[in-house]
Amino acid sequence: MRVGIFLFGGVEMPDAGLGGPHPLDRRYDQQAILHAHRELLECGVLAEQLGYDSFWLTEHHFQYEGYEVVPNGLMFSAFLAARTRRLRIGTMFNVVGQWHPLRLAEDFALLHNLSGGRGILGVGRGTVPREMLPLTSGRVSVGSHDNPDAAAADRQNRQLTAECLDVLELALGQETFSYRGEHFQLPPPGIPDRGTDVSELTLVPRPVYPYETWQAVTSPPTLREVPRRGLGGVFWLKERDRLRADWEEFGAQFAAHHGRSLAPGQKRMLVLNVSVGDTRAEAVAAARDGHDEFWKFLGPYGWGRGYAGPDGAPAPAGFVPTLEESMAQGVWAVGTPQDVATEIDRYRAELGLTDLVLFPALPGDSFARTREQMTRLAQEVLKL
Repeated sequence: MRVGIFLFGGVEMPDAGLGGPHPLDRRYDQQAILHAHRELLECGVLAEQLGYDSFWLTEHHFQYEGYEVVPNGLMFSAFLAARTRRLRIGTMFNVVGQWHPLRLAEDFALLHNLSGGRGILGVGRGTVPREMLPLTSGRVSVGSHDNPDAAAADRQNRQLTAECLDVLELALGQETFSYRGEHFQLPPPGIPDRGTDVSELTLVPRPVYPYETWQAVTSPPTLREVPRRGLGGVFWLKERDRLRADWEEFGAQFAAHHGRSLAPGQKRMLVLNVSVGDTRAEAVAAARDGHDEFWKFLGPYGWGRGYAGPDGAPAPAGFVPTLEESMAQGVWAVGTPQDVATEIDRYRAELGLTDLVLFPALPGDSFARTREQMTRLAQEVLKL
């Protein structure tokens, strides 16, 4: 089983939790952000030293409130690649609709090649309208398949994302390519070049090493689309029974489209939030404020839909769980090293895990605690 570390990449917040400020009332200066960037690099170096297989950050923009302050995971990955030798490095996720797909393809290929094949291509549709709308000149936002008020935005986002992924596949995989879609005409018609018109393009560079592409799977349409494309699916923040059902459905969809069955954990990755302490009570106390800040930040964006609600039915879009609910539903593994190891072993048995990524740093956590959690997980839980 390959095991990685995923960090949001936020600043330190001494006042995280339900009693702290409203998210939009937070504001951090450039020194706090620079400190976070430098500490995140150190965490990446530590991940390699501890024996983790991979290290992941996010791509987010304009977050003056400090939750996620790395706007370019590929550029960060290049700095980390220069300081490591073995660690694979990815972004959860490059929001493809916020990029021109050819620039994303070029940048990823350059990182992947110069790192010796250690790049992992993570792709997603985005979460925050405040980020996507400015970066698409107001043309594309983030919607939701189950929110009628956002249905039009969701359809447009999915169409754009599909075309971007089409272009990425062509550009990274073929010597020459062209593409005609609603959003992209590549190359645009009528480009003169040395006495002729450009009819095809060649990406320079393209990957010279094999690479993996992973996409977030959070909704029924994406659960169908990701295995159809043959990409890896990333599962996070899902109640245990729903996770198992979606995990199996992913395999069924893949088999239906590709004519072959996957091994139990193949092409599927679980992200598990964790907190380790000497006692269960200590681990719970240390995780509570960060858990609650996590949901203060992300609850309004509908991230609780993967949970079961109080009535046992799928939780509504605005659902905000307690830490006890997150633990009971299997989304957070909190306790002693043995407690967390037992939860991981349970998922290995149920899902046939081949790829596990741990999320050990909650919003507000100090980087000292982040390093301590990474170390304890490697040495006491996983024994890497």
